Amino acid sequence: MAANRFSQGSGPSQRQLRVGELIRRTLSDVLNRAEVHDPDLNRMSITVGEVRTSPDLKVATAYVLPLGGQGAEEALKALRRNSGELRHHVAKAMTLKYAPQLRFQIDETFDRLDDTRRMFADERVQRDIAKGREDDADGDQDPDAE
Repeated sequence: MAANRFSQGSGPSQRQLRVGELIRRTLSDVLNRAEVHDPDLNRMSITVGEVRTSPDLKVATAYVLPLGGQGAEEALKALRRNSGELRHHVAKAMTLKYAPQLRFQIDETFDRLDDTRRMFADERVQRDIAKGREDDADGDQDPDAE
C-alpha cells in the first residue's frame, strides 16, 4: 500500500503554498483597511507573516505579529474573536470549495532573527569567523572541492 506523500515529510504542495499566500495577502489587506467590525482589532497594526494550510486546505494557520511586537496576546484574542468575519472575507476573495477555518499563532520568526543577530555579534563567534577567513586566505582547500 502506497504511503501518502504528506506523511513522509515532503513539505507543502504548490497548491498549499499558493493558497496560503493568497490567504496571507487577503488577511493583510482586510486588516490594513480595517474592514472588520471590531474597533479593538482595527486600532492594531498587525503583520501577517505567513499562512500555512492543511493538505486538504480546510484549515489555515496565520502567523501574525502586532507592529513592534507589543500586545501580541491581545491581538491574538481579537483575531480569534473575529475569525468568523475574517473567514468570510477570505471566502469572498477566493474561489475555494470550502472556506478554510482560520487559526492564529504568534509569528516568532522575528525573535529567531534577533537571536541569530545576537549570536553573530558575540565576540567568540566573530573570532571564529575571522579565523575561518584567515584559513581560507592561507590556501586551505575544501576537501569536497576536489
